[in-house]
Amino acid sequence: MATAVAVACALSASLAFAQGASSPAEPATLKANADMAKTLPFNNRQDFDDAMRGFIGTVPDALVPGTGTRPVFSMKPYEFLKSSEAADTVNPSLWRQAQLNAIHGLFKVTDRVYQVRGFDIANMTIIEGNTSLIIIDPLLTAESARVALDLYYQHRPRKPVGTVIYTHGHGDHFGGVKGVTTDADVAAGKVQVIAPGGFMETAVAENILAGNAMSRRAQYQFGSLLPPGPRGQVDTGLGKALARGSITLIAPTSTIDKPTERRTIDGVEVVFQLVPGSEAPSEMLMYLPQFRVLNMAEDVTHTMHNLYTIRGAEVRDGNLWAKYIDDARVTWGDKTDFLVAQHHWPVAGQGRIVELMKKQRDMYKFINDQSLRLLNQGYTGQEIAETLKMPASLEQEWSTRGYYGTLRHNAKAVYQKYLGWYDANPANLNPLPPVDYARKTIQYMGGADAVIARARDDFAKGEYRWVASAMNQVVYADPANKAARELGANALEQLGYQSEAGTWRSAYLVGAMELRTGVPKISGGSSVNADTLKAVSNDLFFDFLGVRLDATKAEGKTMVINWNFTDSKQTFVLTLENSALTHLSSRQDAGADATVTLARATLDAITLKQTTFPEAVQAGLVKIDGNRAKLGELLGMLDTFDPMFKVVEPRVAVD
Repeated sequence: MATAVAVACALSASLAFAQGASSPAEPATLKANADMAKTLPFNNRQDFDDAMRGFIGTVPDALVPGTGTRPVFSMKPYEFLKSSEAADTVNPSLWRQAQLNAIHGLFKVTDRVYQVRGFDIANMTIIEGNTSLIIIDPLLTAESARVALDLYYQHRPRKPVGTVIYTHGHGDHFGGVKGVTTDADVAAGKVQVIAPGGFMETAVAENILAGNAMSRRAQYQFGSLLPPGPRGQVDTGLGKALARGSITLIAPTSTIDKPTERRTIDGVEVVFQLVPGSEAPSEMLMYLPQFRVLNMAEDVTHTMHNLYTIRGAEVRDGNLWAKYIDDARVTWGDKTDFLVAQHHWPVAGQGRIVELMKKQRDMYKFINDQSLRLLNQGYTGQEIAETLKMPASLEQEWSTRGYYGTLRHNAKAVYQKYLGWYDANPANLNPLPPVDYARKTIQYMGGADAVIARARDDFAKGEYRWVASAMNQVVYADPANKAARELGANALEQLGYQSEAGTWRSAYLVGAMELRTGVPKISGGSSVNADTLKAVSNDLFFDFLGVRLDATKAEGKTMVINWNFTDSKQTFVLTLENSALTHLSSRQDAGADATVTLARATLDAITLKQTTFPEAVQAGLVKIDGNRAKLGELLGMLDTFDPMFKVVEPRVAVD
């Protein structure tokens, strides 16, 4: 999943807000959804059988209590999905996926292999070792992981947890670790934690450097501000929703560093296969020979995944992703009776497993290769998205439908990966900024009133994509234009009602909500907490200081500050010149303006606002030699990011 620590922390901190006055489905939407229902094999109920296979028991409503009255997670708000007929405000294909993702409980995959599904966006896989449990991916929050493990214990022998395995560095696959074990048990050697090589370096890096923007954009992707319902949040496509509890992290005690590595864990043989650069920068699959179970982590699920996630992230390599799937198929396909993943439901039967892997392989390969073919013919990313169609053999396959990723934005991702943002048309090389562009556009179109009048006619025709685009220009030219905001919201809403992707639906509906009611007055959350901060290296910490530097405030200023960390014995020299903040490790500058000596734990406490530099100096936790004022001057140049910046209207007021 695309959701690493910054995303998870932000969403766990946010509250669901009323969507505002929503509109019913328009005739064009009713027709679009009715037409969609005729194109797919809805009579095929195999996925529902698979999703219920091995069911043992569950907790009513998959309830995960919180510390207050608001639960960390619950399926109760999604009872509307029990209707066999899709609501007319929900794409019928997405409705089907949402029903599947609403199935929750403890499930037996095969002897000694179990899954808890539907208590979070991801799955917890539990393997029974000879004397202990092996937990694969302890969900997103400690609360949901604790409830999942308790559910298992209600039905199975109470063996202690002896091993935790992280398949990759997205928060929904490690954030609940302290719900199944403790720092003390790991430190004492009672529990080992295994992860792919590079896990700690990649688990938080991009979500620190670009975490504020990713967190805000994730509110659109996951619909975290929307109430569940037929006119609100329905499903993420990858799972029901993100739990809203405590995000935790315990560092691995060992890592898998070879491309393929065998280990025996409490009597269970596990073959690990590294797949870096597929769904995550650091990720691994695993095969359990004695159980004939293949765990594909997040590389094979029952949806088209993201080559580009709309919350923002580095583009993933579809060609490489396809190769990893095929390698796993060739290596283990004829030895596998059960395929599981860390989202969705398992598949049983060698023939069906191989067929699923082939379809998923070919889906990513098709998107990659055909997008490259078209871009080599001169098509732009937008043109590729409008042109490319899946072959019928994949179009009719439920597992390749675009519930989480989509063909349109994945095709653009391939273009972005190879050619970047510029489409080679010089008119687009240096266009006017959004507000100026909008003002000139509306002026050329005869003014806002004329544009709105024409757009209302187009809205009646069902031309919602164009109306949303046109009203976006009016709003950027004049954010106070209520008629444009409402018409734009109406258009976005209809696009949401028609969207097969849970992510697109959420983005459209959050945009509609904010056009109507503005940006919610809430804290957007933080990408940093005490556990995740431990994963931030000193080097990354100083990189982030450079990101926070306000170049205008730094104009014409120079300084050099030495840093000494008493616990790790690491040294750094931090240099400000030319409005850029650079650093070198394992160095000190004899002519530095100041030298700061402290433990990393003290710096973490300052970062978490548990104390300040002056307070830490007074307490003897920080020693500053030289010109103390220089440190204060540097701190005064650092930006504090607004976690709830505007998205569907200008970020700053229009004059």
